[in-house]
Amino acid sequence: MNIGIYIYDDAEVLDFSGPFEVFSTAKRLANNDWNVFLFAEKSNLVKARGGFEVKPHFSFETVPNIDLLIVVGGVHTEELRKPNVINWIKQYAAESKIVASVCTGAFLLAKAGVTVDHSVTTHWEDIADLRREFPELDVQENVRWVKQGNLVASAGISAGIDMSLFLVSELASTDLAVKTARQMDYDWQKTA
Repeated sequence: MNIGIYIYDDAEVLDFSGPFEVFSTAKRLANNDWNVFLFAEKSNLVKARGGFEVKPHFSFETVPNIDLLIVVGGVHTEELRKPNVINWIKQYAAESKIVASVCTGAFLLAKAGVTVDHSVTTHWEDIADLRREFPELDVQENVRWVKQGNLVASAGISAGIDMSLFLVSELASTDLAVKTARQMDYDWQKTA
């Protein structure tokens, strides 16, 4: 299973590093065949929030097929203005078995038409903006994550860890998700 996490300049660090840690820890504990990677529009260094520089494993040109696509949040406004990014997300989301967003990644999925009238959530600070910009969405608040069909959206930053543990429970087992949270010394909020 290929688990691809989309990153970009000014992405929130925990939005991508939290899910990466969850899935790579679950992979190690279960000794399964999950391929967990970061990818970006280009292969250059990505400068995430706080000046954290990270080298993506793949670019749009080299990324393999993705089974679980995770689109992260952060300062997302520049990404919304990039037709190449929005079109890429639309295409790859259609080909992925599961599509997830962390925090303001929900804006990118909505702009790409991946979420249309779906239940979603985002960081508490961005709820009103998401409702205003995409009024057809059923924007939930005061939840850690929302799942509808093959789409999962989490609230802000640390909620991406809870959502990722939930996805481990769905993709593998609740036992593996619990063991992963324990290994990470993380107090998993198991309910959305």
